[in-house]
Amino acid sequence: MRCPPPTFARRRTPKYLGVTPPIAVAESTPREKEVTVTLLEELRRQGTFESEAEAKTREIVLGRLAALVKKFVHQVSLSRGLSEAAATAAGGKIFTFGSYRLGVHGPGSDIDTLCVVPKHVSREDFFDVFEDMLKETEGVIEVSGVPDAYVPIIKTKISGIPIDLVMARLALSTIPDDLSLQDDNLLRNLDERCVRSLNGSRVTDEILRLVPNVTVFRNALRCIKLWAQRRAIYSNVNGFLGGVAWAMLVARICQLYPNAIAGAIVSRFFIIMYQWTWPQPVMLKPIEDGPLPVRVWNPKLYPADRAHRMPIITPAYPSMCATHNVTQSTQMIMTEEFKKASETVDRVIVGKASWSDLFSKHDFFHKYRYYLQVIASTGGPDVQIKWSGTVESRIRQLVMKLEYVESLALAHPFIKGFEQVSYCLTDEEVRAVAQGEISEAIAKRKKEDIEGVEGGSAVYSTTFYIGLVVEPRQRTSSLALVCSVTHQYLFEAGSVGPRKLDISYPTTEFTKLVKMWEKFDENKMGIVVRHIRRYIILRPPLATLIVLASALLPDYVFDEGERQPRLAQKRPNTKVCGFDALKKMPLTSVLHLHKTNDRFNNTSPDVPNKKARLVQNNIAPSCVDCMLMPHRHSMSETTAAAPPHEALKNAENGINSLPHINTAAVVEQPPSSAAAYKPLIKEPSQIKSPQLPRGENVAVATATSVP
Repeated sequence: MRCPPPTFARRRTPKYLGVTPPIAVAESTPREKEVTVTLLEELRRQGTFESEAEAKTREIVLGRLAALVKKFVHQVSLSRGLSEAAATAAGGKIFTFGSYRLGVHGPGSDIDTLCVVPKHVSREDFFDVFEDMLKETEGVIEVSGVPDAYVPIIKTKISGIPIDLVMARLALSTIPDDLSLQDDNLLRNLDERCVRSLNGSRVTDEILRLVPNVTVFRNALRCIKLWAQRRAIYSNVNGFLGGVAWAMLVARICQLYPNAIAGAIVSRFFIIMYQWTWPQPVMLKPIEDGPLPVRVWNPKLYPADRAHRMPIITPAYPSMCATHNVTQSTQMIMTEEFKKASETVDRVIVGKASWSDLFSKHDFFHKYRYYLQVIASTGGPDVQIKWSGTVESRIRQLVMKLEYVESLALAHPFIKGFEQVSYCLTDEEVRAVAQGEISEAIAKRKKEDIEGVEGGSAVYSTTFYIGLVVEPRQRTSSLALVCSVTHQYLFEAGSVGPRKLDISYPTTEFTKLVKMWEKFDENKMGIVVRHIRRYIILRPPLATLIVLASALLPDYVFDEGERQPRLAQKRPNTKVCGFDALKKMPLTSVLHLHKTNDRFNNTSPDVPNKKARLVQNNIAPSCVDCMLMPHRHSMSETTAAAPPHEALKNAENGINSLPHINTAAVVEQPPSSAAAYKPLIKEPSQIKSPQLPRGENVAVATATSVP
């Protein structure tokens, strides 16, 4: 699909904000005003507003950080041979941006901070000198620099407040305290990373300037942010939208309804975003073309810009796409979420639902049958922060490669990793933990249990998840593989074999990619990609045997009290046996169970507690639906003992570990009724719901029918 050309600035100043006229200028209805009141009440109940005490703490933290930046510049200036007076005059300043600058931050949210330094301070100084200074500062914890990120960043916590620090080096000898970043000439002679860093602060200021009512914008954005976080689609690094992108989308809706209040803005937001004709870009103002030798988003000139699936263009010069990370899968997921949310808000407007329904938690760990686990592990907390951050920044590349795999319809990355510290007594336990196999004994073990024990060590791991949707196929007789810890059983029920899902190439390339990190140390860092299932179920003609193995998806991914995935309702005479029981069962006994009953049922494991439905088909349904890989990866008994870090290297690193995780796996396809997502709607004429109110036309916003 061709991407429309950008709209460049004209000399004539329009009488409205944005690149098109508003869709409607009428004030909100009495009902919309009522639901706005209830929306703000719900946002307060959900804890989206911080306390006065935390607000004061943030101000104190920012003051300390500003002083530390000046000290950093002073120290580097002296090392460059500047005099004491010149080093003091060199200055250094911080600017906030993101949610804090927009005024929509909540309790525990981070502060996006830009450190502006003079020309003699390098980025290497920022990640070497300044990072060490942060670690030595009282009240500072979890300092982690990611210099290779698209926007190089240092993440830390100061007095409990999370801080994301980026740096920009200006072509100036000194940075005065009254410096303003609005002057486009400041961008001269800067590299692209510095321009991207500066753009964060400049974009935030432009957004606030381009909305008709800042209060309405902030209230609506608080709602959208909370919804996106609860639905697990708030993450730029994983291919969804980040904070600035969500802010620009809300700002655009505010421009289209300049006199509406928050409830009406939220209602229109989901409808318009669902109907938006991507890759038509979302812009808050015409793109400005300037004389500086910096790149401006332009799909007519740059092939990479034409590849952007959901372009949302920043309003500050030079305009950039804030959503270049969006993939085919994440676009499908967000489109479906827009539709669901619009239907929920419609029910809120008519009084058939409450705002709390909009903020219901995601069902990521209940939705899919198959998941990929990406496990990054090391032997120390400091190196783990950097290593896991590097791996997370590459997850999107794995998702994009998975999208090219035949028979794989969707790859859904979860927006955060799960961190664990495991205390091991032996090298075998170290290897098992690094592979994601944490036994109950290891999980219960504490730090003091390994103190003074020879061979005892801690393993720090961060696990990321990707949900997989396999393309449906018709049920047929098939070969299927039932895997357990100690056995692999093969049942034959026809001549047609299961479809193969070969993910060896994307996983291998991903492993190579993360190991290309310049600070990668194979003796200290481990990386594993493996395939797990939500549960195992054996379906007829093994009608008498159902194997439940929901523990394959670890308990830590669920909230306390949250129900794990369940199988469909049992039919009469169905025997349920535990996974451990199946492991101990000899092959002949399992085959006997197979032969005792040739009936079949069509229960769907994707829908918990859903009754069996009769499927009329001349072809017999598939006999077995099972896991793709062994529950554990057994290590060779002849493997020599190794130190903890060396054990990580031997067990996890390299392509040699991939065959153990069956990345070229045999997949029993789900029935067609189990598809997780419908194809994306491309033609506006196909859209039946949701719809804008009568007299409002989304085509005005996209300018598809505006002369």
